[in-house]
Amino acid sequence: MKPFADHFSRIAASYATYRPHYPEALFAWLASIAPDRARVWDCATGNGQAAVALSRQFAHVIATDPSSAQIASAQRVGGIDYAVMTAERPAIAAGAVALVTVAQALHWFDRPRFFAEARRALAPRGIIAVWTYGPCSLGDPALDAAMRRFHDETVGPYWPAERALVVSGLAGVEFPFDELRAPAFAMTTEWTLAQFVGYLTTWSAVQRARAQDADPIPAIVEELRAGWASDAAARRIEWPLSMRVGRV
Repeated sequence: MKPFADHFSRIAASYATYRPHYPEALFAWLASIAPDRARVWDCATGNGQAAVALSRQFAHVIATDPSSAQIASAQRVGGIDYAVMTAERPAIAAGAVALVTVAQALHWFDRPRFFAEARRALAPRGIIAVWTYGPCSLGDPALDAAMRRFHDETVGPYWPAERALVVSGLAGVEFPFDELRAPAFAMTTEWTLAQFVGYLTTWSAVQRARAQDADPIPAIVEELRAGWASDAAARRIEWPLSMRVGRV
């Protein structure tokens, strides 16, 4: 089985603060196509962003992550049970859930093992939905170009190999379910420069660059500041989602 690559435990608190939120319309759509709204498994929940949104649509959310630090930092709301588990060995009964979700984490999994477990855990006609997002748009060509250089060139050598699946938008993933066409969804937020930089520090490539070489953040801050209205100004940022959705 593929070993757990822990890129985020050290920054669990920052991850909880500086990751954008998924659109509510995504979860409403998933609930509308699931066979019931009783129970859902959010796999690799991280700080619980998807789990919290799912709890507004489903009676019970089982939210699992292999990182105990991420689970400790996750948002506590009613209807969510958090547990430290891997994607490939979940302690979830067969046929127990109507929906399995994976937000921005499928690239870390042993996918054949996980898909077998998802199929086992899903009730008849159950839904599996996996999604990811890559580089964002800052709504300005110069800023977007700066971010492409930062992503591809500055910290490009530090991305784990699994990141290629994110960049491809999950293209080429063998998906052993009856696939459904998903609507287009995107995350949007309005952040100041400081908030956006906080998000950049949660990138696994930035963490590896800091550990191995010079910190890449100060240079990109200065480049972004040149095109940002002011440090206090909030800018609209958008991340389109790439999704694969299927039914058993």
